[in-house]
Amino acid sequence: MTAATPHTVWLVEDHETYRRTVQRVLERIDGLNCPHAFGRCEDALAAMDREPPPEVILLDVGLPGMDGIAGLPKLKAAAPNTHVIVLTVFDDQDKILRAICAGASGYLLKTSSQEDIAEAIRQVLRGGAPMTASIAHQVLGMFKSLARPPGEYGLTPREKQILELMVEGLLKKEIASRLNLSTHTVDTHLRRIYDKLQVHTRTGAVSKALRERLC
Repeated sequence: MTAATPHTVWLVEDHETYRRTVQRVLERIDGLNCPHAFGRCEDALAAMDREPPPEVILLDVGLPGMDGIAGLPKLKAAAPNTHVIVLTVFDDQDKILRAICAGASGYLLKTSSQEDIAEAIRQVLRGGAPMTASIAHQVLGMFKSLARPPGEYGLTPREKQILELMVEGLLKKEIASRLNLSTHTVDTHLRRIYDKLQVHTRTGAVSKALRERLC
């Protein structure tokens, strides 16, 4: 009985130590083969001109020259059937959304364990879309935001009131005094406002409120 041909995986990662470590890990996993580990997108693209493309590419974002986000659509254009899994330290929404729109099949953080990386590869080969749990949570939040009618974020009357005072320039202690609330209660409302508006700072909340005329 002939053994099954292993699935081919390429790695594009500029950090040499991490690149060698991941490549060794992949080589030890039954059913996988990682013959190439590149430091740049340009090198991976050049290799596709010389030999058949892999089934899966693990792609870093912060690369010298062409970064991973810019290189992703070029890799997909050169090899439409290749699954690209982003493997990076970046977890901000802009990069996540751009990677998904560019054709990424999955998005993992480098904090992922060796077992998680191996399972992610197996998942994309089965047609799945693996993501680190925190990334999946952000993606769900982004899609909920896109599905919501403009200007409707589910703010309660009290949250809208606090947001209005923030727009007026009042600080947390001043808001608490104006509304006869404790600063702890205002803190709780602020966290909920930030979460609903999908922002992380007071400036972001005020900017969004003004831009979308929320108050």
